[in-house]
Amino acid sequence: MAAKRGARSKQRTNDERLQPVQEPRSEPPLSRERIVVTAVDLLDAQGLDGLTMRRLADRLGSGVMSLYWYVDNKEDVFDLALDSVLEYRGSRQMAEFQDWREEIVHILEDWRASMLRHPWSASLLPRRALGPNILSRLEMLSETLSRAGVAAADMNVAIWSLWNYVMGATITRASFDLSDDDRAAAQQRLSERYPTIERSRLLLDDDWDGAFRKGLGFLLDGLSPR
Repeated sequence: MAAKRGARSKQRTNDERLQPVQEPRSEPPLSRERIVVTAVDLLDAQGLDGLTMRRLADRLGSGVMSLYWYVDNKEDVFDLALDSVLEYRGSRQMAEFQDWREEIVHILEDWRASMLRHPWSASLLPRRALGPNILSRLEMLSETLSRAGVAAADMNVAIWSLWNYVMGATITRASFDLSDDDRAAAQQRLSERYPTIERSRLLLDDDWDGAFRKGLGFLLDGLSPR
């Protein structure tokens, strides 16, 4: 009888080995989309220096080598994350805009807002290859300026002028983190040595959105076809 029980026990063991192992899955399967979303979250939380393949894999609940089925390397992750946050999600219905200037303002304010939501993107963009989303934005700008009558010979100057304005305004806003007390103290120290900016109360002006739109208006005045 003992021999028979032993044989049945051995049979059960063999049968169990043939059964597929059902491992509990606490995380959804890896995909390029999920890697990019997680990379953006990591960059938002820890900045450019905080993104490593090990940290990214840990957040995804996977091994580092598994990531390389979907991305080439960390530089590839940077490119994908950057292009993801710069996607234009607004409407392209021409009826929404009264004129070409309104459309330009909308495109550039949306671009600036996207970068301010993800401050690392403003410093990363100048160092990366341009992805499809930022190229689409530049294409929209070019189309709108062309319809407005900007000459082909002036188009590149116009595009880079707008690019430089948005990048400069965004980087300045993202990096200007003085407290109200610090700005007030700095303003008081201007005294007689810097009378013009002291009178304008430059260091106390925190209307970032208003300054961006008004400055953009100055730039568009110069781009308006004569």
